[in-house]
Amino acid sequence: MHSLKELYKIGNGPSSSHTMAPKKASLIFKERYFDADYIKVILYGSLAMTGKGHLTDFIIKKTLYPIECEVIEDFLNVPPHPNTMIFEAYREDKIFGTMTFFSVGGGSLEIEGETQPYLKNLYDLSTFYEIKRYCSQKNIRLYDYVYEREDSDFKEYLESIYTAMKHSIERGLNTEGIIHGDLGITRKANHLYNRELKNETKDIASKRKLCAYAYAVNEENACGGEVVTAPTCGASGTIPAVMRYMEETEQYSHEQIINALATAGLIGNLIKFNGSISGAQAGCQAEVGSACTMAAAFVSELNNLTIDQIEQSSEIALEHHLGLTCDPVRGYVQIPCIERNAVAAMRAIDASMLTTILTYDDSKISLDMVIKTMLETGRDIDNRYRETSEGGLAKFYGVGEVYERE
Repeated sequence: MHSLKELYKIGNGPSSSHTMAPKKASLIFKERYFDADYIKVILYGSLAMTGKGHLTDFIIKKTLYPIECEVIEDFLNVPPHPNTMIFEAYREDKIFGTMTFFSVGGGSLEIEGETQPYLKNLYDLSTFYEIKRYCSQKNIRLYDYVYEREDSDFKEYLESIYTAMKHSIERGLNTEGIIHGDLGITRKANHLYNRELKNETKDIASKRKLCAYAYAVNEENACGGEVVTAPTCGASGTIPAVMRYMEETEQYSHEQIINALATAGLIGNLIKFNGSISGAQAGCQAEVGSACTMAAAFVSELNNLTIDQIEQSSEIALEHHLGLTCDPVRGYVQIPCIERNAVAAMRAIDASMLTTILTYDDSKISLDMVIKTMLETGRDIDNRYRETSEGGLAKFYGVGEVYERE
């Protein structure tokens, strides 16, 4: 598995796969073919279906500027990967260079026919079973294993991730108005945070604020603000929300928070390596489902649960997202994405809590099994429910009632 720096990335929304990765591909292509007169970019699959709502064409043209650029959506041909981009460089009306990119989730890219030498396999163990056995033999925590494998500056990197997450919450809480796009959605984070409910208990108030934090980050993301892929832009609000909630409700040291981020990242890396974090490949179970799983591990690590309990809380969180579809209305990372992050934040805390009252040594389902199941389920999900906006809420929104009320 690669470094967690390839999982936790700081970038601009609204989508890691549809905005961050196309920007990265554009930079690579522009550097190689800087002397092109004209560049044509052809988008396939999910990139073609929801690229407009995700600002894919906008970020490509902006990045390739001042070179003249045309972005074309190909809805007919079936690509080798659901997020495929072909870049063509022209000089004097003739093609003199072409590259095919695959956006594989979380802002990561693969280039057809090429290896990327900067991507080193830092983790020699690639299943939770192997890692758990190793940590148990050495009597170390999961985050200790992460620090063993990562470069010496990794804790500093996690500090930058922590800071970026906190800032995305603050910006979201302090910004009001209408979110970008033609849905006309009003930002709700500020209202959620400041509105005290009648006869509100302390517990309800803290859960209300938890949701406000998730809304804050994902509203920032929807407007193209800076967020952390955790593991994706569309799922960027869950972990920051849980992180701030835990900081405010319990007395944890800053070191504990950073260590919990490392543990959560390791779980996310296992999902990315053995499953998927791409909504276009496996539905939203791979995005918000993965974020909820990471957040459950985060909470369990903070509470110093055993490795077995961390595994079970993670397994519970992912198991109960299996089959979750990705059906962004009109291609925007707004409905149901923003609200879904808030729900996942609450579910992550509940998954960890449930683990503490279960007999964890009697668990029949492993985290590795659920990750494999998630990938297989994602492959079986109809293409309409994998970030193409052709099914589900995206299909019925704006066409009136889908049934007659009695």
